[in-house]
Amino acid sequence: MIRLYKTSASLVFTMIVVVAPLLMADDNFSPYFDGQGNISLPPEFRTSMVHLGSWFVPKGDASGFHDVYTEKATVEAYRKFPDGATLVKELRTAKTGNYTTGRDISYATDGLKQWFVMVKDTKGRFTDNPLWGDVWGWALYKPDAPTKNVATDYKVDCLGCHIPAKSTDLVYEEAYPTLDAD
Repeated sequence: MIRLYKTSASLVFTMIVVVAPLLMADDNFSPYFDGQGNISLPPEFRTSMVHLGSWFVPKGDASGFHDVYTEKATVEAYRKFPDGATLVKELRTAKTGNYTTGRDISYATDGLKQWFVMVKDTKGRFTDNPLWGDVWGWALYKPDAPTKNVATDYKVDCLGCHIPAKSTDLVYEEAYPTLDAD
C-alpha cells in the first residue's frame, strides 16, 4: 500500500525509478556503478522502463516536470526497494498554453535540466565514499556533462530534500500509482 504525505512543492523531488538488472556476479548488485562506488546514469531508461508517475513543480530551481520510470521488475518486487534498485529522476522545463482541454495547461518540453540518480545499497558497500549513505548511493548529472557526477557529498547535496520521506525509504511515493497493487 502506498502511503500519502503532504509536502510543499519546494521539497518535492521525484525520482525516475529504474531497477538495476541483477547482473553483478558478487551479490546481484547494480551494474550502474564502478568499483569505487561512482554511479553512472543508466542509458535508455526512457524507452526500456515503465512510467510510474510525474510531479510538476511550478516554481524554484527544481521547477518543471519530474517524470518517474522503473523497470517492470521493480513494480513487481516493490514494497521495499530491493538492493541494487536504481532511481533516476529527470527534470525537464515546462511551458503553459491554452488548449481545448483548458487554459494554462502545463506540459513538459525537451529542455533537460538535470538528472538525479540513486542506487539502493542495503549492505553498506562504500562507507568511505561521501556519496554513499543512508542505504543509498547518490549522484547528480547536468545535460552538458551527463557522464560527470557533480555531487560531492550526499549529506550536503542530496539528503536534505529526502529527509521528509524518511518513512518511505527516502523516496516520495505518492506520485507513483503504478506501485500501488490495488
